[in-house]
Amino acid sequence: MFKRSFISKDRAGKTVRVAKKKYDDLIKLKMKQKAESPSIASPLTSPIISMIVGRDQSVFAAHEDILSVSPYFSAAIKEQFQENGEKQLMLPEEEPEVLSCVLEFLYKGEYFPRLLHGKHRNSWSLEDAQDTTQSGRRGSSEATIFHSEVGDLVLRDTVIYCAAEKYGLEDLKRLALRKQGLQSGIPADVILRSARYAYDHTPETDSRLRAHYLAVIIRSRKIFKQSGTLEMEMEEGGKLFFDLFVAMCNHIDDISERYVSFLSSRFSLLSLPPLNVSNALDPVIQHSADSDLY
Repeated sequence: MFKRSFISKDRAGKTVRVAKKKYDDLIKLKMKQKAESPSIASPLTSPIISMIVGRDQSVFAAHEDILSVSPYFSAAIKEQFQENGEKQLMLPEEEPEVLSCVLEFLYKGEYFPRLLHGKHRNSWSLEDAQDTTQSGRRGSSEATIFHSEVGDLVLRDTVIYCAAEKYGLEDLKRLALRKQGLQSGIPADVILRSARYAYDHTPETDSRLRAHYLAVIIRSRKIFKQSGTLEMEMEEGGKLFFDLFVAMCNHIDDISERYVSFLSSRFSLLSLPPLNVSNALDPVIQHSADSDLY
């Protein structure tokens, strides 16, 4: 990051005496620059905002300037101060564990478990992750939390993503989605429950977390076909399953187009008559429904 000069710094040489006037001028210049530049620690000198969180009314505290990075918190603090002069936020619907992660991100740009970059394989993993699948690679780490609103386990990073959506923290959304992509060995019922939570707490314009769940279900369709949970969820309905139907159709169309393109190229090389597309698609559609193509 910082380059060193090995020409003059690291060898003995003639001592040069700096004139006192020049030295004083240099000190004054540095002091002026320091006074004019914003202090990195300045947010930590701003007023403390207390937060009452969740059904158990857990108490959190954070600096106002740190919280104001979030448009949601910034507006809420101003509104609360105008109403009663107090700087206190009430978040009765938030999970304390989730808010703790949000605050950790606002202060540090990360939240536990941290992302670790393996330079040897140029891959990413989660801090303190364990090999839950006996595959020789790291698996889940702190994958789920009990959510009081849901009344059951859901994927932790999904809830954090939805909280970041609410608080207007795009970088936290990207981080949560990347971490969720590293999870493995998650039961089908937890995936479906988390997918429904994601649909309930993101706008219809969301194209990342929702698409992530559709891709997961399609890739693991063999497991979900045998899942009684999926059957019950589908009977309950919701936009998730229409989107899943559309995604599955697009998936089959992509496979069909690749298959037809492959056969057409072979027929062309062999100088055979044109391919009957409708008949050619029957076996590949059946194959795509019965096997995992990923």
